[in-house]
Amino acid sequence: MSDTSAVTVLLVEDDEVIRRSVALALERYGYRVTTAADGLDGLERFRDERPDLLLLDVMLPGLDGIGLCRRIRETSTAPVLMMSARGDSLDVVSGLEAGADDYVVKPVDTAVLVARIRSLLRRATFAPAQRQEQGSRTGTADRLVFGDLAVDPAALEVYRDGEEVALAPTELRLLLEFAEHPGIVLDRQTLLRNVWDYGWDGDSRVVDLCVQRLRKKIGADRIETVRGFGYKLRR
Repeated sequence: MSDTSAVTVLLVEDDEVIRRSVALALERYGYRVTTAADGLDGLERFRDERPDLLLLDVMLPGLDGIGLCRRIRETSTAPVLMMSARGDSLDVVSGLEAGADDYVVKPVDTAVLVARIRSLLRRATFAPAQRQEQGSRTGTADRLVFGDLAVDPAALEVYRDGEEVALAPTELRLLLEFAEHPGIVLDRQTLLRNVWDYGWDGDSRVVDLCVQRLRKKIGADRIETVRGFGYKLRR
């Protein structure tokens, strides 16, 4: 999405000063921003407006950011960026486990925030070119097949035992990265660079938690942990 004026961000933040300053900063970059001051109002606005991206504070009255993220994930794969006051490990892990795609620490640096938003939007809207297949071809010619798992990179579809698997955009990009390199160990920094678009040493917890979510959907034994190195997709 190069036209940011067409992108709607829902910002849910109970601190009025932070809410106003972040909204103004994003609007200066051309985003259309709607706001809510608590989790329940945020959930209602999400249902009414279906924004392109959600920016959620962890600590919210009524319904906290973790609970709000879980409710959103029941019906939507829209990118979710969490904001944590301290970068507390429990806050970060809880947010990522609830289905958030990434997080930033308050006070939020505007340049970092905008870079994270752009990265999330690229992940949510990407349309990769046809990839050279590296798995064994079975059935549909364009599918990469790994045991009971079938990945169609062109159609952006994933099947397990013949049933389609619904993946969030970040989970799909992560799986496609593994499917391009079956049997090859990918370290966390490589995954941060290729999947999260981080050009710096990001927090590897986002990788670990996304792998955990992906395992629940495609099978716990499909992605192997290579202790001290990273992860690999079993052929």
